[in-house]
Amino acid sequence: MKKLLALAVLAAAGWWYVHEPAAAWRGMPAAGEPVQTDTRLPAPFVHEGYTITPLARYVVTAVVLSRERYRNDRGADLSPVDLALGWGPMSVSAVINGLAISQSGRWYEYRWSDDPPLDPGLIATHSANTHCLPADPGVRERLLAVKRHELVSLEGYLVEVTGADGYRWRSSLSRTDTGGGSCEVFWITGVSSRRL
Repeated sequence: MKKLLALAVLAAAGWWYVHEPAAAWRGMPAAGEPVQTDTRLPAPFVHEGYTITPLARYVVTAVVLSRERYRNDRGADLSPVDLALGWGPMSVSAVINGLAISQSGRWYEYRWSDDPPLDPGLIATHSANTHCLPADPGVRERLLAVKRHELVSLEGYLVEVTGADGYRWRSSLSRTDTGGGSCEVFWITGVSSRRL
């Protein structure tokens, strides 16, 4: 009976993934670029046994291209969810619908079938996998409620996380890098979202 229930849940999840509604809004809801500054940063502080060092103040408004919940990896206590975010041309529904977007293992990936719906360079520079570190329980609750295709506004700090055992997780400070180390590690102090 448990195996049948597990199979039914997997089948339902697979159906939802394949048939999830397409993006359907008009225009470019997240037209602005993320804003990053490095003045008047707070001093490093300790959280959950880790030292959090702010590297830059960061504010972004973007469309949630995908979201992935994490519970079991090393970063899960600090970052329970990753959001793949798109702004500028990557917030246009026709572009998003022309891509197959996925996340796993703290990575964000996108593919297209024939021709890309947008210049691949613009896809890379107008989207990012964002490791979300909530600053308090209220922010955590709001982050976990964020859904795919919502417009989200986030503020806080890009950070470096270090542990006494040598653990290190450092944010990218560029929107133009790709590959390993290009994700934003984002200590989030404020979040708001709405459906498009």
